[in-house]
Amino acid sequence: METVSAKVADSPVAVDASESGLRTLLRANPVGVAALLLGAAIVTWIVTIERMRGMDMGPGTDLGSLGWYVGVWVTMMAAMMLPSVAPIVLIYSRVSRERARRGRAYVPTWIFVAGYLAAWTAYGLGAYGVYRVVAAADPGFLAWNEQGPYLAGGAIVLAGLYQLTPLKARCLKHCRTPLHFVLQGWREGRLGTLRMGLVHGAYCVGCCWGLMLILFALGVMSLVWMAVVAGVIFAEKAFPAGWRLTRPLAVVFVAIGIWVMAAPASVPGLTEPTSGSDGKPMNMDM
Repeated sequence: METVSAKVADSPVAVDASESGLRTLLRANPVGVAALLLGAAIVTWIVTIERMRGMDMGPGTDLGSLGWYVGVWVTMMAAMMLPSVAPIVLIYSRVSRERARRGRAYVPTWIFVAGYLAAWTAYGLGAYGVYRVVAAADPGFLAWNEQGPYLAGGAIVLAGLYQLTPLKARCLKHCRTPLHFVLQGWREGRLGTLRMGLVHGAYCVGCCWGLMLILFALGVMSLVWMAVVAGVIFAEKAFPAGWRLTRPLAVVFVAIGIWVMAAPASVPGLTEPTSGSDGKPMNMDM
């Protein structure tokens, strides 16, 4: 770690840190940053549970107004993603601290985290846009008692097949090797740090968009499936052999997708929508 820190600290584009920024930085330490991340994850899980309890209406759950949805989505992403993004945040914080010791500029770690969450917010806004377009079209064939289960199951199968693609492998490798990204992708200043967070977040979206698609397909407000998806994300990124899980998970997801299409009522944890049971169209929130 010291070697990496030294290389980044010697960057020719580094500028001097302010005294106040330096003092703030030197008070930071890996244990403190880890505690903040853990605390933030716990708090956001608590807030998410309080806000979403009893709101799971299964596939097609109404996403509500844009403002409400964005608030819930960002909180969800913080709860689900902060544990798995912790390694690169800790590396960034330590490298920044080493740079400050050498008189380089300090940028708060939270800016990196903000950039990361911004990438997931963009994904969430895209999903919300698709939901609104489908809801406005109001296609009757998407009713749960018609083709709804096939659409939900097909989305899960698609997520399973994506697990086997080179893009998934590339993005997962990036997420599992944060040291390389910090060493090769360091950017100066606040905008540079924000860009680093955005880039890393984009790779994370590339790695996990299929897993989030599963969450949308099974009910984006489902606390059960939210916890399951968060656990899978953490396992793939943080477990020593997490990359080996992609293929078994692909098989599992395809099997779940077929199960949803064939017998949705028997799928554990799946809340079947009541809308559409009378023939009204079901809005798929994907």
